Amino acid sequence: MTTPRHAPVLLDRVVALLAPALEAPGSVYVDCTLGLGGHSEAVLERLPNARVIGIDRDPAALQMSSERLAAHGDRFTAVHAVYDELPEVVGSLGLDHVDAVFFDLGVSSMQLDVRERGFAYSEDAPLDMRMDPTTGRTAAELLNTATAQELTRILREYGEEKFASRIAREVVRRRETTPFSTSADLVELLYASIPAPARRTGGHPAKRTFQALRMAVNDELAVLRRAIPASIEVIGVGGRVVVEAYHSLEDRLVKRAFADATRLDVPPDLPFVPEGAEPALRLVTRGAEQADEHEIAENPRAASVRLRAVERVLPSSPSSPGVAR
Repeated sequence: MTTPRHAPVLLDRVVALLAPALEAPGSVYVDCTLGLGGHSEAVLERLPNARVIGIDRDPAALQMSSERLAAHGDRFTAVHAVYDELPEVVGSLGLDHVDAVFFDLGVSSMQLDVRERGFAYSEDAPLDMRMDPTTGRTAAELLNTATAQELTRILREYGEEKFASRIAREVVRRRETTPFSTSADLVELLYASIPAPARRTGGHPAKRTFQALRMAVNDELAVLRRAIPASIEVIGVGGRVVVEAYHSLEDRLVKRAFADATRLDVPPDLPFVPEGAEPALRLVTRGAEQADEHEIAENPRAASVRLRAVERVLPSSPSSPGVAR
């Protein structure tokens, strides 16, 4: 098995955004996408008053990060869960709120660098792509059972693939005689389906299809759509939510959720803000922050990152869903 490597994206900036919420003794930070633990390790080392809860759906990533962070003792707790289960995780640990929540929505090096997981189009491996390999259908099962219409939608919506319908038709035609089982099977079909001029632009011709299948197999957008509001509800006053997104659909979802949470909902010509009408959160970042040229040169995975953060300035409404407090 290949040994995974990992370079956390925008590490110093992420820690700087989290730090004001994690200065008090006993403050609690939740890393919703623990992966190999790079961001959490930096929090544990640089913010000595913080306790870290690390969530990941991948048992192998949890084992590796737990070994990496074992030296921090009971300041670190690993939890096997999907990150939209955040309220249940926090409640199960006896907490009524936390002080910071972080999401790194990029694909973990744990999945990309280990060929046996089937995420990488550059390696021939079983076409799996499940972040939790103990549950759910694989990418091969999806390719071998979905209708052409459903495959077209997945490739067009999640991969922004211009040749989605052509690829979907070819997938259905091929599987009638030879069902898909490995990544090489799919890459071969993509080379045959995408016209040569298009293959020479926009990166590897399999990039968009593999991205779309991974998002569909793991139901990534639906999970994120539930998780971001849950994270906003679970932080106390002064708490922060920090998100790194790498896909336009994911960033758009985060941007809208943060805009809704920070919107001042009064008529624009009103000369004052009525008591109780103030938004409970404020934007910490101005728009989306990006990696600079130096970091992108050192870590190409940082090229598409969009970083956003919000802070709670007022208590949540008693009627709001989430963890009671």
